[in-house]
Amino acid sequence: MELAPELPQVYLHPGEIYIARTPSILRTVLGSCVGITFWSPRLAIGALCHAVLPRRPPDLPPNLQCTEGYRYVDFCIADVARQLETLGAVRSQLQVKLFGGADVLPVASTPSASARMTVGRQNWQAALEVMRDESLGVTVSDLGGTRGCTLQFNTGTGEVLLRRLAQPVYENDL
Repeated sequence: MELAPELPQVYLHPGEIYIARTPSILRTVLGSCVGITFWSPRLAIGALCHAVLPRRPPDLPPNLQCTEGYRYVDFCIADVARQLETLGAVRSQLQVKLFGGADVLPVASTPSASARMTVGRQNWQAALEVMRDESLGVTVSDLGGTRGCTLQFNTGTGEVLLRRLAQPVYENDL
C-alpha cells in the first residue's frame, strides 16, 4: 500500500480511537499496546483503536467516560463496534484486524518471570477473547513478538501497512 498523500492523515496516541467517515490514513506506533482496525466495505468507513491495557478494572465506575475507557482493550473494541453499528455497519460484515501486543521490554530469565504474563501478551489475548465475545471475526492478525511496529490504515480501501521497528539491544544482550 502506498501512502495516499491526498488523504487526510490522523495520528493516534495510546488510549485513543478514531472513526473515519471519509477516506483517511490513520496512523499509530505500537509496542505492547494493541491496535485494532475496523472497516466496513459496504459503508466505506473505518476506525482504529490504540488500546494500552487488557481489561477495565472492576472498581471503575460503570459510567466511565469514553476517553478514559479507550485505554482498555475490552472497552474500546465493544464501544467502537457499537458506534459503527449506529452508523449502519453490520458486525458480520466488518473486517477487523489486530496488531501489536509485543514484548518490547526484556523479561528476566528466572523461572518465576517466564511464567508471568507480559502486558503485550495480556493485551493480545484480551483482544482475541473480546472479539469472540462481541461476535466479531478477525480478518488478519499480527500479534506478539518482541518488536514494535508502525501502522498506516487506509479507511478508503481497508488496507493496512505494517512496518516493524528495529530490534532493541539490551545491556544483557551485550
